[in-house]
Amino acid sequence: MKILIACEESQAVCKEFRLLGHEAYSCDIQDCSGDKPEWHIKGDVIEQLDKGWDMMIAFPPCTHLAVSGSRHFAKKIADGRQQEGIEFFMKFVNAPIDKIVIENPIGIMSKIYMKPNQIIHPYYFGDPFSKSTCLWLKNVPKLVHQKETDLFYEKTHTRKGEFKEWVDKKSGKLKRQALWYYEAFADGKTRSKTFPGIAKAMAEQWG
Repeated sequence: MKILIACEESQAVCKEFRLLGHEAYSCDIQDCSGDKPEWHIKGDVIEQLDKGWDMMIAFPPCTHLAVSGSRHFAKKIADGRQQEGIEFFMKFVNAPIDKIVIENPIGIMSKIYMKPNQIIHPYYFGDPFSKSTCLWLKNVPKLVHQKETDLFYEKTHTRKGEFKEWVDKKSGKLKRQALWYYEAFADGKTRSKTFPGIAKAMAEQWG
């Protein structure tokens, strides 16, 4: 298949599809941080949507859409940034492509557009982290994953290592944060990179 991985500079998903023989390309306004620039289209991804793709997996920016940033919503609504984020998201929804997947964290698109077809976590696919990830699916099945009651899940003790606790110096209060987010706090690219287990599952099951 000819596959567009939209808004991806890491090439995490692109490479997994390439390993299976698909003609996959990542696309982003940034240079790719992966080591296969020949598989990367640098530029406005919207201009690529009508190029005859068989499948698109899109990771639109969640900065103005995710509930984790809701304290800033009033300002973003007032200056138009949230509406821009909504319109950008919807361009992927309405893209002239047969098979479409759109990924985003928990956010306002569940109400503005529709509830996601599936919500997954990295620990479903072998990465010991918790991060609610919404998937909107068109003509592709839900990802099959390990259940919380599976022996695999129990043996790997994924829940025990997925949070970081520390005492805030200013307030003296105990803070708790997802470990993956805590470790990658200073690196936005790391935070937004697709976890290896999810990327591999996408390629193996949808490819």
